[in-house]
Amino acid sequence: MPDPIAFHIGPISVHWYGIIISSALLIGTYLAHREMIRQGLDPDFLYNLVLFGTPLALIGARLYYVVFNWQYYANDPRQAFFIWHGGLAIYGALITAFIFGWYYTRKHGYSFFQIADIAAPSLIIGQAIGRWGNFVNQEAYGYPTDLPWAMMIAGEMRHPTFLYESIWNFGVFGLLLYLRRHRQVRRGEVFFAYLALYSLGRFWIEGLRMDSEMIGEFRLAQVLAIIFIALAAFLVYYRRNKGLANEPATPLEVKESK
Repeated sequence: MPDPIAFHIGPISVHWYGIIISSALLIGTYLAHREMIRQGLDPDFLYNLVLFGTPLALIGARLYYVVFNWQYYANDPRQAFFIWHGGLAIYGALITAFIFGWYYTRKHGYSFFQIADIAAPSLIIGQAIGRWGNFVNQEAYGYPTDLPWAMMIAGEMRHPTFLYESIWNFGVFGLLLYLRRHRQVRRGEVFFAYLALYSLGRFWIEGLRMDSEMIGEFRLAQVLAIIFIALAAFLVYYRRNKGLANEPATPLEVKESK
């Protein structure tokens, strides 16, 4: 089992989980920064969006996780604040980030869908990197298996579902970069592709997990995945049918880098 603590600074323990999540945030922000500049937009807006949005997304991720795992936290509610022990639900973060992003972009006169298209590859690459924090904390694992790539987790050889999702997300990242530069893809549709493709992979991978919340015969994340896939498909159809998706994902005046 990997040591969750990377190093100590005096009495302070620095956890690998925090280092990995912070690295994912920095890399995602850097990629979005480059695309903001490429499209002629003010990167300061991005920095403010990240500055205010990140704490809210973390709160949403933690709140979602604690609420749906309350049986674990009920005996010692203080554990809910020990975020370095793991327990961040990506769907909680996404829902919170989307609500705040919609408000913040409209308040400052930006197109939500243009910014969402810029952010989508950054979000998925951040998720691909962030999943390795689950490995360090020995969480988000799958059923026991004898497959050659099984990993020793919680005392048994198991499906490394964190690895499956990380690989899937890297693949989605490459596809989103392609879609963002395809002239037939309309504004907002890179973001919708992100929602649908991430959720598609998540639906499959959740079926291999054994440590996540259930709703009837399905895991909670699978139910949310179906909702997000359906929502993304509906919004693409609705926006095109109503003439609301007339601009390409990347503005025509942007020169492609050589």
